[in-house]
Amino acid sequence: MTNSSAAHVSLDDVAVLMPAYNGQADVDLTLASFSESAPIHVMIVDDGSTPPIVAPAIPNMHIEVLRMPRNGGIERALQTGIDALAQRGFRYAARIDAGDRSVPQRLARQRMFMELHPRVAGLGMWTQVVTREGKPLFMLTPPAEPNAIRRLRFFRSCLAHPSMMLRIDAVRAVGNYRADYHAAEDLDLFVRLMERYDCANLPELGLYYELNEGGISATRRRRQVNSTLRLQLRYFNAANFYDWLGLAKNLLHLVTPYRALQRVKRGLLAPRASH
Repeated sequence: MTNSSAAHVSLDDVAVLMPAYNGQADVDLTLASFSESAPIHVMIVDDGSTPPIVAPAIPNMHIEVLRMPRNGGIERALQTGIDALAQRGFRYAARIDAGDRSVPQRLARQRMFMELHPRVAGLGMWTQVVTREGKPLFMLTPPAEPNAIRRLRFFRSCLAHPSMMLRIDAVRAVGNYRADYHAAEDLDLFVRLMERYDCANLPELGLYYELNEGGISATRRRRQVNSTLRLQLRYFNAANFYDWLGLAKNLLHLVTPYRALQRVKRGLLAPRASH
């Protein structure tokens, strides 16, 4: 998809959906990273921040801050955000987290693909993982095809949540984000979406993902692994070899220190960081 074709895509029915809990500077950095030819709509769900998140003044960007009465967790913040965007008439929600950065024309490229592929309810992109200082660590280049993603869904992270564009009506049709699987709300949603629709990836760089040692993957890792194992057991397909591999992999994650896993991942994927 060329930049010239993406430049003519309207984004009137797309909204960036970003939950935030404190971290005003990260919110500002992330929103400033967007570069699109059309005006950008943004909904920040402020999950009880102290002081409250303030919408930065950014050209070509219309920002609404939806304030939660108290900190209730990312699952409820995302659920509330999806419902609010539906009420405002948006068709697509483009996820990103505070601290991450978008590549130019990401939204236009994803919207164009989803308009051409109406069965796709969730569309991710390749992701460059970086340090807080922006140093490249490794690239995440998962498969693009829906069948491969469905087959590998429990073996590897095929869909980078902050890179996703979601079809809002499909998300609500399968029950929206839920708090049933804490710290694995994204996988829970993707598995339910793939029961009725397709999920895919655009095989090109769309996101710079900040590896934050204080983020959910680090501080709530045991809960996340437990939630993932519960999902694997609920949707386990004994005929799928990769479901068995995924089960073994997550049992290993349960007993392996987080930092050791990160060192292994960096060692395996670092050579691809220059792609």
